[in-house]
Amino acid sequence: MKTHHYNTRLEWTGNTGNGTKNYASYTRDYDISAKGKSVIKGSSDPAFRGDSSRYNPEEMLLASLSSCHMLWYLHLCSEAGVIVVSYTDEAYGEMEETANGSGRFTKVILRPSVVVEAESMKEKADELHKKANEMCFIANSCNFPVYHESQSRV
Repeated sequence: MKTHHYNTRLEWTGNTGNGTKNYASYTRDYDISAKGKSVIKGSSDPAFRGDSSRYNPEEMLLASLSSCHMLWYLHLCSEAGVIVVSYTDEAYGEMEETANGSGRFTKVILRPSVVVEAESMKEKADELHKKANEMCFIANSCNFPVYHESQSRV
């Protein structure tokens, strides 16, 4: 077994001059960075006083699941001789908010649309989504189901 280590930096940028004096006195804006990489501008969901022009944690969770699945899927396809020429995903997540204001995701549906090079590759291309889900680091770390509604075409 190997252990991998990751580091990111988060900086709250929403102090408008009064800090967190009250719930409306600050913005929910923040920057995420990692050494040598572009900054990701984040905020909370607009439902929680966030900036809709910035990514929120819920969207980033979906993007993490979607991208991890895709990376495993492409790896497995390359090993299986399935030539993928295009891949897009329209991920959907459902989060329930509880009475005390907290919440949790109850499910995520990934909807990969894959274009393969030949008709003979479609069946295997569809099958490999199951294996990609089993291998995905992020999906394996979630306490809610991650479903797949994939579509392959030539």
